[in-house]
Amino acid sequence: MREEFDDLSMLIAAEGGKPLIDARVEVERAIDGVLSCASEISNIVGSEIPMGLTPAAESKIAFTTREPIGLVIAVSAFNHPLNLIVHQVAPAVATGCPVIVKPADDTPLSCQRFISILAEAGLPKGWAQMACCDVALAQKMVTDQRVNFFSFIGSAKVGWHLRSLLSPGTRMALEHGGAAPVILDETADIDLLVPKLAKGGFYHSGQVCVSVQRVFMLGKQKEEIVSKLGEYANNLTVGNAIYEKTECGPLIRNREVDRVESWVNEAQNGGAKVIAGGKRVSNSCYAPTVLLNPPKEAAVSKNEIFGPVINLYESENLSEAISQCNSLPFAFQSSIFSNNYSNIIQFFNNVDASAVMVNDHTAFRVDWMPFAGRNQSGYGIGGIPYTMEDMTKIKMAVLSY
Repeated sequence: MREEFDDLSMLIAAEGGKPLIDARVEVERAIDGVLSCASEISNIVGSEIPMGLTPAAESKIAFTTREPIGLVIAVSAFNHPLNLIVHQVAPAVATGCPVIVKPADDTPLSCQRFISILAEAGLPKGWAQMACCDVALAQKMVTDQRVNFFSFIGSAKVGWHLRSLLSPGTRMALEHGGAAPVILDETADIDLLVPKLAKGGFYHSGQVCVSVQRVFMLGKQKEEIVSKLGEYANNLTVGNAIYEKTECGPLIRNREVDRVESWVNEAQNGGAKVIAGGKRVSNSCYAPTVLLNPPKEAAVSKNEIFGPVINLYESENLSEAISQCNSLPFAFQSSIFSNNYSNIIQFFNNVDASAVMVNDHTAFRVDWMPFAGRNQSGYGIGGIPYTMEDMTKIKMAVLSY
């Protein structure tokens, strides 16, 4: 992977539309992910179970080991076409599980290359395979009774449907999307938060499951935040993903541009003010957009946008803002920008989220930390060490003497 760094980066940009500058970061993460899987093997350990605590347990020794769970089937998404594959396939390989992965229809080439690299590195033939297939065949594969673990990254509608069809005993991990909330209080550092919000909201044109989407503003800094974030968004370079200077590339399909356009128009017609963007750049690109106070019932406020749109809302106080954060059936990563310790702790204790970022955007992630959606946003815990634990099962031995 190191030797093919530039080729892998260009492949990500060309097939999925992720800007080359971000594609390079993805390749670096993917390499780190493989290294993490290799190093985590030493942590696949059992433990001693205490005996002798009761008369029935006298003269006994007990311990556990961990075994590969068995066949892993993975269904992946388009937005990180190499790194997501690494997260689903490499832990299976590291734990000793055979794996079949179905990449997203739009981005199969990065997956194909990674599977080939594993074979070139010495993985036995057939141990890791790629299956490009239609929905019916994919469903048949996922629900086969021989499947021991199902890993899914994609839409909630598809993920929950497949879960309902799994064979009894199939363990699973589902990673869906969210509508990530952020609170900015009156002590927040504007010069810090503006570029971070922009990165979290417009990275890969917002096509990230924990992308910054709903921002609730408190205090007297609202006007300055609105102005500076809008200016920042207007200055981003939109265009062909393979160009060095591109910061926001195309959406994965042209029909997604149509959808984002219709959602923004609906919000604007309902009273939202367009601070930046609010229009398509081409058939495949939509301008980085900042909306102020879109209606609560608008699609941009209720659903995962998966496009380059950040919504700003004015809130009266922290309690109201937290209530707004918790108003949707999605719960993934969240953040608060504040230098008020009390506000930070109140937010942490009361927001419905699997992770709280303090003075950083909601899309922050390193691949060894737990990564999980709550409620409709997912099931199980991702992150390489957690995935590897899920892909093993415990066996116990009890020895009498």
